[in-house]
Amino acid sequence: MWPEVRLVGERVIAHDLEVRGTVLGGLSGIDYRANTGEYVLISDDRSERNPARFYTARFAVDGDGLGPVTFTGTHALLDPSGAEYPAKSVDPEEIRVDPWTGDHFWTQEGERADTVLIDPSVRIARPDGAYVGDLPIPDNERMRPDAGPRRNAALEAATFAAGGTLFVTALEGPLLEDGPGPTIAHGSLNRLTVQARSGPVLAQYLYPTEPVFAASRPTPGRGDNGIVSILATDPLDPSTLLVLERAYVPGVGNKIRLYEADLAAATNVHGGAATGARPAAKRLVADLDDLGLTHIDNIEGMTWGPRLPSGERTLILVSDNNFSAGQVTQLIALAMR
Repeated sequence: MWPEVRLVGERVIAHDLEVRGTVLGGLSGIDYRANTGEYVLISDDRSERNPARFYTARFAVDGDGLGPVTFTGTHALLDPSGAEYPAKSVDPEEIRVDPWTGDHFWTQEGERADTVLIDPSVRIARPDGAYVGDLPIPDNERMRPDAGPRRNAALEAATFAAGGTLFVTALEGPLLEDGPGPTIAHGSLNRLTVQARSGPVLAQYLYPTEPVFAASRPTPGRGDNGIVSILATDPLDPSTLLVLERAYVPGVGNKIRLYEADLAAATNVHGGAATGARPAAKRLVADLDDLGLTHIDNIEGMTWGPRLPSGERTLILVSDNNFSAGQVTQLIALAMR
């Protein structure tokens, strides 16, 4: 389906850039408003530096590359009471613009700690950040002492599908009950959940992530790999998804790969165990190491952008710098024929 993927351009945003009284960083999700030409980017700041929030931005993507980035606004995400989220009460990850209403669906990972269990969630906000509601999550994605998502490996990715009638989410890592996380010897089985935009969960499928790509150093066994973003590849067909796998290995660095997942023959495991189920088929679309980038950081978000005059579709990626001076906020534009 993707016979050619090429680099169009890349930009690095100034570290700790101030945007409307907030520190820009932690950009873990991005979406494109085709009707306005504007991008929406969510920060995974857990209300520790500034209130949990998303940004809007503009930049050109054309035959000349990826143009300068202008941040046009920021909006705090508000809780059901209309207040900003307290520190460490929410962990934003993905953001998608509803093609029907223009509202923003955003995911957050919750928390798993010795004395705290906070469920992940899918929340809906107005374009100004005001709370609208929540989508229900499957019972097996709730945080329980010995079951549910792993810490910091919950609802990381989401996309609208089937013309906006479906909402699909992905766990970054496997449920505790679905087996171990990835190692250098094996990958993991992560769940994709398909639900109606009105809420009911329709299906769950297993997606096989790749093994950790290299041994960590100097301490072995510390690498990881998981799903950080998904996109419907076709506006109407929900059976194929573009999946962004992000791996990080201490002492080695990042590896970012794009796969096409085909759900057509996968087993629906909603309400059941992973044992014996057929996972989604997948094939490699692109390894960012092969595209001539000057640097590859912690890429976490992706969105379809505008079409180029050549007819190619653009794919826009963004990195989460973890608010670290040793990392960068990076925007990348790819062309996919």
